[in-house]
Amino acid sequence: MKKADLKLFLDEKVVQYNHPSFLESDPIQIPHRFTKKEDIEISAFLTATIAWGNRKSIIANAQKMMSLLEESPYDFVSVSIIFIINHQEGDLARFDSFVHRTFNGEDASFFIKSLKNIYTNHKGLEAAFKAHLQNNTMQPAISGFKETFFEIPHPKRTTKHVSDPLKGSAAKRINMFLRWMVRDDSTGVDFGLWRSISPAALSCPLDVHSGNVARKLKLLKRKQNDAKALAELDTTLRSLDPLDPVKYDFALFGLGVFEKF
Repeated sequence: MKKADLKLFLDEKVVQYNHPSFLESDPIQIPHRFTKKEDIEISAFLTATIAWGNRKSIIANAQKMMSLLEESPYDFVSVSIIFIINHQEGDLARFDSFVHRTFNGEDASFFIKSLKNIYTNHKGLEAAFKAHLQNNTMQPAISGFKETFFEIPHPKRTTKHVSDPLKGSAAKRINMFLRWMVRDDSTGVDFGLWRSISPAALSCPLDVHSGNVARKLKLLKRKQNDAKALAELDTTLRSLDPLDPVKYDFALFGLGVFEKF
């Protein structure tokens, strides 16, 4: 397929899947339940963190986390204007029984503590990522964010739940979270909340579905779904749309999951 024909085909698939109906079966529906910026980004970050495995299970467990956060994620994790801590250590015991695959209550409790630190000392999630942005790519920013996220005492086991692209990971879940936050999507799927970061810096959430479709369409040659493959796919997708390359995630994911391409 010629490049012009491929772009036309993928652009049509973007229009098809970048649609509010996409929310019906996708974990992004969880942050769409909120209206406050901080509630959206915290619920999105936690949902993206457990976004592997069966999507129904992801959605159910993400909703369970929101219930444990009393449907007010920011109020639960933050400090108030007068620096009164809104949650006490004992409140985190409610997470003891939480589990989604290898993400358990100990992990969830630390995530709450770390998010509190980020909103208290780093001006929030957007600023924590923006602080490490380099060369118009989010991959070093993700690595820097991980350092910030684990700068307070933490269980060693929990570090595996935040990927590091500079150590070879494709960081699928964080790249998906960043797509949700950054892309200004008039269709109402992504949020476009983070105006300080350009969509041009985003990378595709590379997983088995998007990777397989990308290889069939000759957008990607590397066989492993790792950081090198992501860099290769970045180059290809940016040649199709340098301003919004990650819109093609909808096409690749839709072709793989819904059309079994």
